[in-house]
Amino acid sequence: MLIRELTAEHIYLACGHTDMRKSIDGLAALVVSRFHLDPHQPALFLFCGRRKDRIKGPLWDKTDFLLLCKRLENGKYQ
Repeated sequence: MLIRELTAEHIYLACGHTDMRKSIDGLAALVVSRFHLDPHQPALFLFCGRRKDRIKGPLWDKTDFLLLCKRLENGKYQ
């Protein structure tokens, strides 16, 4: 897999908690239903779980979605 520089014109943070079992399709559906935005734009949508120790973000990369995940070993997101 070739990793290249990723860019996003906008970054959206979802308030509240999101079910972290959701995949790319589930998170993209939330972007449409909750925010009324197109998930196929060059934007990163960040969702946080109930435990506040991980975030997920679907990112459209011109041809397909990438699912970015970040988990904190110590600490929590605000």
